[in-house]
Amino acid sequence: MSTTTTLQQNPTVRVALVTGGAQGIGRAIALRLAADGLDVGVADLPTKHAALSGLVGEIEALGRKALAIATDVSKEGEVRTMVDTTVLALGRLDVMVANAGLGDKSVSVMDGTSESDMHPLSRCTSIRWTLTPAYLVDIAEWERLWDVNIRGVIFCYKHAARQMVKQGDGGRIIGASSAAGLRGFAETGGYCISKAAVCSLTQTTALELREHRITVNAYAPGVIETPMAVSKEDDIHDPGSVVKQFLKITDFRTGQPADVAAVVSFLAAENAHFVTGQTIGVDDGQILS
Repeated sequence: MSTTTTLQQNPTVRVALVTGGAQGIGRAIALRLAADGLDVGVADLPTKHAALSGLVGEIEALGRKALAIATDVSKEGEVRTMVDTTVLALGRLDVMVANAGLGDKSVSVMDGTSESDMHPLSRCTSIRWTLTPAYLVDIAEWERLWDVNIRGVIFCYKHAARQMVKQGDGGRIIGASSAAGLRGFAETGGYCISKAAVCSLTQTTALELREHRITVNAYAPGVIETPMAVSKEDDIHDPGSVVKQFLKITDFRTGQPADVAAVVSFLAAENAHFVTGQTIGVDDGQILS
């Protein structure tokens, strides 16, 4: 008896949807999936409209259909609309990549904290990293991380799963965790918690969707050279940058968005039907140190 899944037998062009697609890892994933032969919907905040439009052009240049959708993934109604819009425009949904997220420096928890209380790496750059012990933070700032990093992933998993179950021929759901979700790092509690939750959500959802031949996995990047990790004020190639100082301590390399996209390409592939509930590290062994 053949073990080939219904998903593998379906000759229809497969469709992917990537959140946080305007830049960095999300952009690399969208382009890689297009190169793999998928039509791709890309979503990001309304402020990223120009970048999304440019990405749509690049995907279309690869011979694939593409769609840009303005979406705030922390709002369930917008995620539902994002999925519905993708299906209406591209015909179906086979691969959901819940990539959108906030990094540590996207949220400052330094308000009310004196410089003497700040982590040394926070003082060496103009970027306000959330390198602060839990007892000094404002919980509202952590909640901003959770709204995107876990609530946003929950909404993407939920509405993608509903569509895939309705289609009845399997699917791939892939979420963004982090090396910080596989191992705790001091003074980055809010971020670590939000990314660890993605790992747990991925496992439970994988079990729930097995009967529908929908796999659910996550990727866990280490330090990747992206606009969110590095800005003009914190050049990763500057030996004095926060990231480089961290890497001097841990002695690990930085990765490229394409490194993460390659893992997502595998997880999204038809022949990855036997891999589910996994969180795959893409971190040069960082979590093993």
